Amino acid sequence: MPMTLDILLFLVAAAFLAGYVDAVAGGGGLITIPALLIAGVPPLTALGTNKVQSLFGSGSATLAYAAKGHMRLKEQAPVALLSFAGACLGALGARILPTTILQTGLPFLLIAVALFFALKPGLSDVDAERRVSPAVFAVALVPLIGAYDGLFGPGTGSFFMLAFVALAGYGVLKATAHTKLLNFASNLGGFAVFALSGAVIWKVGLAMGLAQFVGARLGAMTAMRFGARFIRPLLVVVCLALAIKLLWQ
Repeated sequence: MPMTLDILLFLVAAAFLAGYVDAVAGGGGLITIPALLIAGVPPLTALGTNKVQSLFGSGSATLAYAAKGHMRLKEQAPVALLSFAGACLGALGARILPTTILQTGLPFLLIAVALFFALKPGLSDVDAERRVSPAVFAVALVPLIGAYDGLFGPGTGSFFMLAFVALAGYGVLKATAHTKLLNFASNLGGFAVFALSGAVIWKVGLAMGLAQFVGARLGAMTAMRFGARFIRPLLVVVCLALAIKLLWQ
């Protein structure tokens, strides 16, 4: 499709902002997918192109958090693989499964996530009591959320955050770091399916990806500096904004 310089610059700016927000609280697709649609990209191609550029953002944030010791990549690799596999299945299912139920129920789930992080006392960067075993968390929850990312997508980071904080007992900053790794893996799974189907505009995706990389690095640095007192309110705002957008649609 034809892409003028002003439209490309608009998409690059949107990707930079999305990378920053997504590295802290998730929800970057709330910015980039509407931007791609406004630019005239067809819906299926917008989803595929979004997966390309989001890989740069989630990958950048993952490396930034890992470099500061907030996660160990080798230890988390098997869990990330489960997220990848779930996303592949979800993306394949997107071709045959209706997403009407997800579209209807998702705003209310996001509002519930926002209320949890807004109202639950004692949320901080300190780990709390684990409510499920690591095996149950990895085998049951991670592929399920990964499949959701491949099938539909919006709010994936918020759901990973909720799972890590409420069930795995992670502190907010640690949960954010691990969320980005699993989100990177699910993005990679969805990307693989979309790329094989040809639903990607590579030049646009790569240009946006570079901006995402820089924005995500800055976002991760901000989150690591200020911790829960910055991540928590931004997560609430992102969840509510995504819920309002979906309800409006």
